[in-house]
Amino acid sequence: MAGMVKVTLVKSMIGRPEKHRKVLLGMGLTKVNRTVELEDTPSIRGMIHKVSHLVAAEEKSDETK
Repeated sequence: MAGMVKVTLVKSMIGRPEKHRKVLLGMGLTKVNRTVELEDTPSIRGMIHKVSHLVAAEEKSDETK
């Protein structure tokens, strides 16, 4: 199973290109300081890379094992 990534929106999407807004909405980020946990896949990594100047991402360790 792939790990998880915690992504937090740290800057507003106001005034950003439409592509960036769609990526943020696709990840479930709508407001500043909201955090979502997403599965660590190549597509999610690409989305994080595209808006890396707007978000903070950290890998979540698997503490259940």
